[in-house]
Amino acid sequence: MSSQTPESRAQESPQAGLRRHVFYIPGYDPIHPRRYRELYRREAAEQGRISGYEVTLKGRQGQQSYGWEVTGQIEGARSHADIEVLVWSDIVRGSMGHGIAATYLALARTAWVYVSTGALFRLMRLRKGPVIAALYPVGFLLLQLALALALAWGIFDALAWLGPLAQLPGALAGLAAAYAVLRWFKARDGKFFAYYLMHDYAFSARYRGANPPALESRLDSFRARIAEALAGDVDEVLVVGHSSGAHLAVSILADLIRSGARAKDGPALSFLSLGQVVPMVSFLPEAGRLRGDLAYLSTRPELFWLDVTAPGDGCAFALCDPVSVSGVAPEGKRWPLVISAAFTQTLSPARWQELKRRFFRLHFQYLCAFDRPGDYDYFRITAGPRTLAERFAGRAPSKSRIETPVNRYRGTT
Repeated sequence: MSSQTPESRAQESPQAGLRRHVFYIPGYDPIHPRRYRELYRREAAEQGRISGYEVTLKGRQGQQSYGWEVTGQIEGARSHADIEVLVWSDIVRGSMGHGIAATYLALARTAWVYVSTGALFRLMRLRKGPVIAALYPVGFLLLQLALALALAWGIFDALAWLGPLAQLPGALAGLAAAYAVLRWFKARDGKFFAYYLMHDYAFSARYRGANPPALESRLDSFRARIAEALAGDVDEVLVVGHSSGAHLAVSILADLIRSGARAKDGPALSFLSLGQVVPMVSFLPEAGRLRGDLAYLSTRPELFWLDVTAPGDGCAFALCDPVSVSGVAPEGKRWPLVISAAFTQTLSPARWQELKRRFFRLHFQYLCAFDRPGDYDYFRITAGPRTLAERFAGRAPSKSRIETPVNRYRGTT
């Protein structure tokens, strides 16, 4: 364990450097975690070129978990970080392994959950962007079905004039053509993302906001891994939760602090939530576990919690305080510190024009380089010489943050 406390480090010059263990929790993503390593490598080099610092990567050897090592020469100091991806992509892939008919059944079930509980309409009172993103797969999948059925009817009608004997072959030919159309769209979902997003929302809706047993078990293993790092020889343990990974991190950290794993003289414990979609889950009736964890974590002095979103990200609940809007803000609430990545300011006009209609790419911008960087810089945070608390000490929250408690369900467990 580090011989220095975070408090003593705050009194020093950042010339001393810093040792950090970063845990990155992805969102609902079936892709192999090497994608995040290559993204980090490419974007860190680009941000270093723009901002005048250097970040170098190398692979880790002999480790069961997936990650990489980083050395940052930033702000006049040389710091080291061990970055580890907490993988749940296998659970994601398992939830996506369904056929066309099962996907349409999930569509009906998910739509019913969000409409019947009133969650959809309350979410629209926060931000319309992520609600539109949620409605997109519903609309596009129904459009695919309509096109397939129209083709099936056209083939049947074209053959029906041959007489009654042609009706059965016509019906079978029409159904085969309809199935072929649906298969064509599904095979190209890497471009359309309709099936992918539908499975994403269905994953939360299936248990009406509760975590599936397999995911709960995985969260336990994540918590144990972070607790192990907190007992190690580092100055900061930084947990980064992106998109759906943000609400997983909330529950992991709440359980971690309840267990007493963070010693007073141990490493600084930091939480960075990026592009969070917490209300999509916390507004559902059975999300009492998440709401309780939000309320608990928001008061804890054992960590520093920074929440970063941007109004330009149509897939996130930008500047929505996840604790307050979920209706569980307790007396004495101190977290999160909500700030904006302000894409329209931190990206040049040319870069913004290039990205503003690439909605899914923008949802990952928090992990990428900015050509007009502000005070949010993912690589300074993960590879620089100051803890998250030191870096954002005295930073005021964004004035345009949303704190209105509009959630209907506020019960906690």
